[in-house]
Amino acid sequence: MHERAGRPARPEDLIDVEALLAAFTERTPDPSDPAQRVVFGTSGHRGSSLKGSFTESHIVAMSAAIAEYRAEQGIRGPLFIGADTHPLSAPAERVAREVLLAADVHVLAASGTGDEAFVPTPALSHAILTHNSDRAADDPMRADGIVVTPSHNPPADGGFKYNPPHGGPADTDATNWIAARANELLEAGIENIPRAFAGDERAALGRYDFLGGYVEDLSDAIDLAAIRDSGIRFAAHPLGGASVAYWAAIRDRYDLDLTVLGPGVDPQWGFMHLDWDGKIRMDPSSAHVMATVEADAPGFAIVTGNDADADRHGIVTADGGLMNPNHFLAVAIDYLLEHRPDWPVTAGIGKTLVSSALIDRVVAARGRTLLEVPVGFKWFVPGLSDGSVVFGGEESAGASFQRFDGSAWSTDKDGILLALLAAEILAVTGKSPSERYRELVAEFGEPAYARIDAAATPEQKVRLGALSPADVTDTELAGDPITAILTRAPGNDAPIGGLKVQTEHAWFAARPSGTEDVMKIYAESFRGPEHLAEVQAAAQALVARVLG
Repeated sequence: MHERAGRPARPEDLIDVEALLAAFTERTPDPSDPAQRVVFGTSGHRGSSLKGSFTESHIVAMSAAIAEYRAEQGIRGPLFIGADTHPLSAPAERVAREVLLAADVHVLAASGTGDEAFVPTPALSHAILTHNSDRAADDPMRADGIVVTPSHNPPADGGFKYNPPHGGPADTDATNWIAARANELLEAGIENIPRAFAGDERAALGRYDFLGGYVEDLSDAIDLAAIRDSGIRFAAHPLGGASVAYWAAIRDRYDLDLTVLGPGVDPQWGFMHLDWDGKIRMDPSSAHVMATVEADAPGFAIVTGNDADADRHGIVTADGGLMNPNHFLAVAIDYLLEHRPDWPVTAGIGKTLVSSALIDRVVAARGRTLLEVPVGFKWFVPGLSDGSVVFGGEESAGASFQRFDGSAWSTDKDGILLALLAAEILAVTGKSPSERYRELVAEFGEPAYARIDAAATPEQKVRLGALSPADVTDTELAGDPITAILTRAPGNDAPIGGLKVQTEHAWFAARPSGTEDVMKIYAESFRGPEHLAEVQAAAQALVARVLG
């Protein structure tokens, strides 16, 4: 824990924006350095121009690869493109447009010149689904999209994410192909890749009203009339991100007693409080980050936060403070299953396998089917697309759910939607999400949950990702009989890239980090914090034995 975690940023914490932008244009990545190659994680390629991992060359190569990929897939409809408020996002979006337009792709960027030109991830997903709603799966005029965002990462970072026609994050088949081709182009040199510069006849960029389409349709998924009629006072803090104009538009369109907090867009994020490691990070699920809104919280029943691309949510209640993401997910699921009567009773509720088991208990008690998948929102996309899943959520404060009629709203995480749901819960039930959580744990038991990072060599990380249940010979965990040993997710049989061990009262999951020499160990106990500590110790010992 950094000594200044949760404290306001100082001038020495702020990035040099000019140096960052200069490096984006001037620095040439070295494809022989693994840290400077294109690598698509669960949320696209991320890096920083200062480290040579997110430069103009990367964007040219990735954009050209995406143009080739969509041509190979028979996609000839428009490509929606949007960017968040990170300093590298605007130049990266501009470069991507130039390459895509030169490749004969019909590019649609955000209309407007002010804050409405920033595009949240869920707004882009919604736009893709809206365009494709009446089109067959093989219709060549289907749309896809690119979101230029590193999500909640620090201001010096950039990110580039591809969303296929299903509107959600691309699966590994797509991202592996795109990354491999982009790296081939980097190795060959990007000088000969065509670009449509201003004045070029190919540079006929189309425009799309992401904000208007998203805000107008919100009443299909959220009971905004109930929020308005209840008269509750609530506030939304965009944390300097792409949702800033959206919250003002939602307030005005639906006549809500909603205050939009914060100073607006600041490329240095100088108004933020530092995260646990002393970095500026726009993570609305972090108590250290959300200290940014504490001074403005009094007087509001609920205050919400979003990260830079608004795919994550943070919920602060007057009677409970910042909610743990797992707690709010459980409350949200419980509420939605009772207040969405037109959702198909056979449709599943999705959660990642490192999310709280309280969700399992809520879903079972409501007579619904649980879909437990590996980490990554992409696993919910097929179900959200065809309606077989009505809610998908991650422990890291990312979730989305269906419209009132059970059809798809977004197939990517939607922090705006979940923040509005918190207000709907209070408006309809008269109980804050924090109060409802206390009622749930009185009914199902109160979990103690934590994640720790343990050192792991590259070799150990590889072995951890390749384990099978037979590798674990233990029969007990922290005094309880082991009831399940998993290396594949029970919801879709996909490899989890690690290990999960369960008992009647507790569980742990261990996964290798994709960027550091550590393994992430998630653990939960319904027997209290002391037993959780026992589970964590037992988990580390068990994994050490298995890895040798």
